[in-house]
Amino acid sequence: MSAPVSANSTAKLDRCSLPDAGGHFGPYGGVFVPETLMTALDELGAAYATAKADPAFQAELRFHLKEFAGRPTELYLAERLTAHCGGAKIYLKREDLLHTGAHKINNALGQALLARRMEKKRVIAETGAGQHGVATAAVCAKFGFECVIYMGAVDMERQALNVFRMRLMGAEVRGVEAGQQTLKEAINEAMRDWVTNVRGTHYILGSALGAHPYPMMVRDFHRVIGMEAKVQILAREGRLPDEIVACVGGGSNAMGIFFEFLEEPGVQLIGVEAGGRGLARGDHAARFEGGKLGVLQGCKTYILQNPDGQIELTHSVSAGLDYAAIGPEHALYRDRGRIQYAYACDDEVLEAFQLCSRLEGIIPALESTHALVHGLKRARTLPKDKVIVVNLSGRGDKDVNQVAKILGVKL
Repeated sequence: MSAPVSANSTAKLDRCSLPDAGGHFGPYGGVFVPETLMTALDELGAAYATAKADPAFQAELRFHLKEFAGRPTELYLAERLTAHCGGAKIYLKREDLLHTGAHKINNALGQALLARRMEKKRVIAETGAGQHGVATAAVCAKFGFECVIYMGAVDMERQALNVFRMRLMGAEVRGVEAGQQTLKEAINEAMRDWVTNVRGTHYILGSALGAHPYPMMVRDFHRVIGMEAKVQILAREGRLPDEIVACVGGGSNAMGIFFEFLEEPGVQLIGVEAGGRGLARGDHAARFEGGKLGVLQGCKTYILQNPDGQIELTHSVSAGLDYAAIGPEHALYRDRGRIQYAYACDDEVLEAFQLCSRLEGIIPALESTHALVHGLKRARTLPKDKVIVVNLSGRGDKDVNQVAKILGVKL
């Protein structure tokens, strides 16, 4: 089940003042990395600040987002899902229509242009569900970078199609056998690589987490989602939506769509974490349900950890949400009550995955389906004059083999 959602806070927010110069979102964020990475992070921060203010950089990014990635994406009224629920209108922000299959290409393009600006020749990345890895491989092929992708061995097995796609585009995919063999371990290996090869390598981190400037930078590259959605919903409905729902692993797609609405108190924002098999220790990845403050892989935020500070095992049917920490900006807005958080369990996700496929002809990524689960629940409880936008952050082609295996279907 999803956790109950309370009323929105109407406290005044100044979204553009965050983070501060040290990369802090209130008590969260910051820079917690080995000394050998400080120079690289300072270089990256300076390069991004310059690029952000450079009209030529922004124009080139917009060009590639349109010509290569396929922006803008549509805001789609899911008429049959709406009728099925019998309540509020359900719109889907169709990030699944982007080249490579998910929102991840927005950030990958932005960081690839930065890497070229810094004259880096080699790019590394981590990936869980494989979508960030595929997006990184695609932009590296486009711009001619050497590319190495780190991926947990468990994730490689359940996302074998994406592993082949990455390799097809010229990336070297390195399996990680340590620990739980999922996203956390892939990030560890990518950071080890970066420390060793910092002079000529850029690390394209795939979510709104890690050390500053990554949470800010990744958020900014994904702001286009919310900017488009605001214009589109005003054109379709003549007003803003009542609620926006997005899945939250590290939190990039969610912060991307939420950011333009943070100072709109009439719009309720809901992030949906992975409830896995339930909220027993090791069975989920719902950081706000079982986590506490700590430091992991570069920043201070909410983390699933035991009383001794050791990182807990996590589980989700979706590889992209199977991570022990959440982005620091999410932690701040949760404290302030501006963004509410819920969770969806594996069985609910599998049911909604099939329902959306059957009723709309759209196969959603398992990650995105977590948001859809909660959006469907909310739609059933709200009157027909209300409007919900669900960020459909990726498509589910990558998940079909895994879902078929779970359902006992032989392909």
